[in-house]
Amino acid sequence: MYCDDGEADLQFIHFGSNASFIQRTTDLFNEQTGNLMGHTLRVVTVTYFPYMDFNRDNEEPGTSVTPKDSVDTRLLTTFTRTLNFTYEIYEDPEKAFGREKEGKFDGMIGQLQREEADFCTISAPSTKRMKVVQYLWAYPADLMTVISLKPSLLPKHLSLIRPFERELWFAVVVSVVAWGVILWLLQRAWRWVSRGRGVRLSTAFMYGWGALLEQPHYDPSISTSGRMLVGWWLVFSLIITTAYRSSMVAHMTVQGMSQPLETFNDLVKQDGWSWGTEPWLLSGVLSDYFSKHNHPVIQEIYKKMEVLVAEEALKKVLKGGYSLIDFENYIAIIIAAHYTDVYGNTPFFVSKKGFAVISSYGWSFRKGAPFYLRFSQLMHRLEDAGIVNHWIQDTLDRRVRQIRKATDLKPQANQRIVSQEDNIRVVLGLQHLQGAFYLLLLGSGVSIIVLIGENLAPQHSKLS
Repeated sequence: MYCDDGEADLQFIHFGSNASFIQRTTDLFNEQTGNLMGHTLRVVTVTYFPYMDFNRDNEEPGTSVTPKDSVDTRLLTTFTRTLNFTYEIYEDPEKAFGREKEGKFDGMIGQLQREEADFCTISAPSTKRMKVVQYLWAYPADLMTVISLKPSLLPKHLSLIRPFERELWFAVVVSVVAWGVILWLLQRAWRWVSRGRGVRLSTAFMYGWGALLEQPHYDPSISTSGRMLVGWWLVFSLIITTAYRSSMVAHMTVQGMSQPLETFNDLVKQDGWSWGTEPWLLSGVLSDYFSKHNHPVIQEIYKKMEVLVAEEALKKVLKGGYSLIDFENYIAIIIAAHYTDVYGNTPFFVSKKGFAVISSYGWSFRKGAPFYLRFSQLMHRLEDAGIVNHWIQDTLDRRVRQIRKATDLKPQANQRIVSQEDNIRVVLGLQHLQGAFYLLLLGSGVSIIVLIGENLAPQHSKLS
């Protein structure tokens, strides 16, 4: 097709007739697929670092661009040198990957569908896209991740109750009440049989509570069965108090931290939590993933998802109660550029449990492009040699070094971001045991109320 110095022309193959054998034509098109003879291809793209980055030549929509160092730029350089072609590269006027509506696509996929471009850079495959373009796998897809504030220290006023889980505290309280009632009923039954003295319900409760505090009152049991019940309660109290004391020492030695948000399930379970993502992420395959997924958690995430650019979203994350859903490699550069000090400290926690929403990234070609096969062969050779993965990591490292070098020139950027983790090991102070003083004040208030009630009750009975 491109056999006349890069121009479209005819090429003679061979004579044939119905009576002749079919001639082998395997090697007849090596020239046109292996060497494009300087033909100029039209490339459409959008910016998505580290895969594609560029400078716009002007501010008009669909302007030509000048590629910067990125994975696709390195691939284009390699392909042009190997296949002998040149290219004109433009930014998509809509700055979109391509969404389908009634069989027609917008964005880069739309330009390929209308044959306004030969191929596009960074794109993702889908069932509908594969019907209108030829897809070429290039590199693994970026993982989707959740960005939140780093885990913070747990509230100090709850240090006194933190050694036990909520369920265990409930079980201990229920055990005190149940044991007191059982002891009272047991002694009441003994009193009914033997006509002896009984035990008051309040006495049974106070004994059970005192045993847990290692300050038991006198033994209230008046029978052998009661003493047996008291003995087992003392063993139970010994186990509970020993476990509490050891857990308290551990919690006071190393301050507890809140749980990090790793998955969508963690986001949904948080009370009053909100989240968002960037507008350009909902302009392609990712929008179909969220809008058409039938899992209730994904539906809840999509229903409450806000749309913000990364810089605004990260500012909301810093205020707390908010998370950003974004691609890992992409957001890592922004965090390193604006929210990381020279010591590598950052206030953000990037989820370690990233998940794949898109199967892969690659290039898309217009249907019938004669050079597709040769591009595919060369891309697979680069992938098999490990070159593509090396380029991805190298472009990330280079960009981080450039950012570090630029921020070194700004004194305000060198200020260290102090993390709460720096203050985990501290000397215990009043703030750590404030819960105990709250309990003391609460107990004193209840005692005063009971005292007033005890003094008013006899007077009320005399008046009546």
